[in-house]
Amino acid sequence: KIINKYIPKDEGKIILGSRVKIGYYDQEHQVLSLNKTIFQEVADSYPSLTNTKIRNTLAAFLFPGDEVYKRIGDLSGGERGRVSLAKLMLSSANLLILDEPTNHLDITSKEILENAIRNYTGTCLLVSHDRYFINQVATKILDLSRGQLYEYDGNYDYYLDKKAIVESLGKDGNLEDGSVAVVTETESKEDWKKAKEDQARERKRLNDLKKIEDSIEEYELKSSQLDEELLKPEHATNPSKLLELSKQKEEVDSKLEALMEEWEELNQD
Repeated sequence: KIINKYIPKDEGKIILGSRVKIGYYDQEHQVLSLNKTIFQEVADSYPSLTNTKIRNTLAAFLFPGDEVYKRIGDLSGGERGRVSLAKLMLSSANLLILDEPTNHLDITSKEILENAIRNYTGTCLLVSHDRYFINQVATKILDLSRGQLYEYDGNYDYYLDKKAIVESLGKDGNLEDGSVAVVTETESKEDWKKAKEDQARERKRLNDLKKIEDSIEEYELKSSQLDEELLKPEHATNPSKLLELSKQKEEVDSKLEALMEEWEELNQD
């Protein structure tokens, strides 16, 4: 809440990178409009999205068919959670901040959330008391205690395993108040650097794939629309119009083919 400026900070500074765009998940889902339908909620938040894109996304979050016309105010806590998650995953945010995201979620909704986070290519900062959930999705644990920030490069099991080591360092006076202790697996600096580089490359590959998939969807829609235009009776007796549409169709299909080839190359990496 402090990072999102919903409540004032006690002291210090909050500095965001110039390209950081935050997506926020509130455990009480206060960002949802209770009087809107599920479809309206998403469509109003993302007016540039097509009806097909919205419906496909909502179907992935278990709102198929006429389910999208349910009123937000009539939904259960788990259902509202899925709507919030759908909106979050449609956003262009590269930093997700999740406040107790599993509260009120049923088992199915939790599984959807876990998969969404694991497949997310940006950074995710979450606060949670759900130890199983943390163990499933976390790659780094931040522990604030005794005036120090302890950083564990691993999941919850790793945190429990290494916590005693860090606490013994603190008791021995090897850490100053306000310092940061970083606990990682025993490995050489070269191995650590290579692992980070590999992770960065994989994140870039996944980001590029996402961009290409969005472009493919856009060009497939354009191609379909041009097919419909070409079949309209009023164009049958208009050779110049047919020629223009055919040229556009050829250009779109050529671009689509190039995108598909690029997608296949990235998937082979």
